[in-house]
Amino acid sequence: MTTLFLFVALFVFLLLGVPIAFSLGLSSILTILFFTSDSLSSMALKLFDTMHHYTLLAIPFFILASAFLTTGGVAKRLIRFAIAAVGHLTGGMAIAAVLACMLFAAVSGSSPATVAAIGSIVIGAMVKGGYPQKYAAGIICNAGTLGILIPPSIVMVVYAAATEQSVGQLFMAGVIPGILLGLMLAIAIFFSAHKMKIPLQAKASLRELLTAARDAIWGLGLIIVVLGGIYGGLFTATEAAAVAAVYAFVIALFVHRDMRFREVPRVFADAGKVTVMLLFIIANAMMFAHVLTTERIPQVMAETIVGWGLSAWQFLIVVNILLLIAGNFMEPSSVLLIMAPILFPIAVQLGIDPIHLGIIMVVNMEIG
Repeated sequence: MTTLFLFVALFVFLLLGVPIAFSLGLSSILTILFFTSDSLSSMALKLFDTMHHYTLLAIPFFILASAFLTTGGVAKRLIRFAIAAVGHLTGGMAIAAVLACMLFAAVSGSSPATVAAIGSIVIGAMVKGGYPQKYAAGIICNAGTLGILIPPSIVMVVYAAATEQSVGQLFMAGVIPGILLGLMLAIAIFFSAHKMKIPLQAKASLRELLTAARDAIWGLGLIIVVLGGIYGGLFTATEAAAVAAVYAFVIALFVHRDMRFREVPRVFADAGKVTVMLLFIIANAMMFAHVLTTERIPQVMAETIVGWGLSAWQFLIVVNILLLIAGNFMEPSSVLLIMAPILFPIAVQLGIDPIHLGIIMVVNMEIG
């Protein structure tokens, strides 16, 4: 009865148009008031305790880094490099957009930032190049979601915090799936552009390619600094996020000089708004997960599903279906924080690697 009320209350609030953070918080509070002996003061403590998680400290730094990169002209340089590299192929402009999204995702860790930074520049150019506007927008929406799979990834940080897994291992596990998805999207674009008879672009000369690569090298260097630093043991993922923010600040103001000092407060304010919004959602989602754990819902569900005799691959199919449905209605971090405490114990009992489960969940959030 408690479980039913908790989830029904959540979906009722969502259907009424209540913001996701408040829906999670209100459904948790009502469940505690009506069905448990816990006090509301314990929920207040839990709400603040969730923000003390060291791993979550990476989130504001990655958001700040992406804000500096978006404002500081890194996106347009990555786009210029991508067009010079693959723009002459069939569907080259769209494939270049995918490549630019992958590169920007590897330095920002955020899907919305990737879509905003790349889409605001590329969609207009694609339409001028003969692509239908809906097709161009669809490509950016598709490729932009790679931001939560290609490391560094804010969503992976959230999963790591929820399940106490290594952020570095999750980042490493996301590299190949991210590249494969980008490659598959590029192949689909190649054939669809050939069918639509999209005009070919002129091939860039070697000099133009080298010039574009030189201009983009500072942005690409952030990939080496962040991932190389983590895997080289120089710093943790949280420290890497702070390094990324400082690096992005330096190249935006002193290297590319596309941003002035008077714009810095606005960038900090914009990053702060996004951070507060996301962390408030995470705090309420963790409170929701706390109610689940207190009522032993994950343990009961784990025992029930294991009792059904599902194999590991059958369980993963069920996970895919659940997450694809949930991803249509809720923000990725919220879904992960709600579903991870339920699915994680079952996966462990079935012998599924937690990192493998994490990547599957992130990919489903990307599609959803």
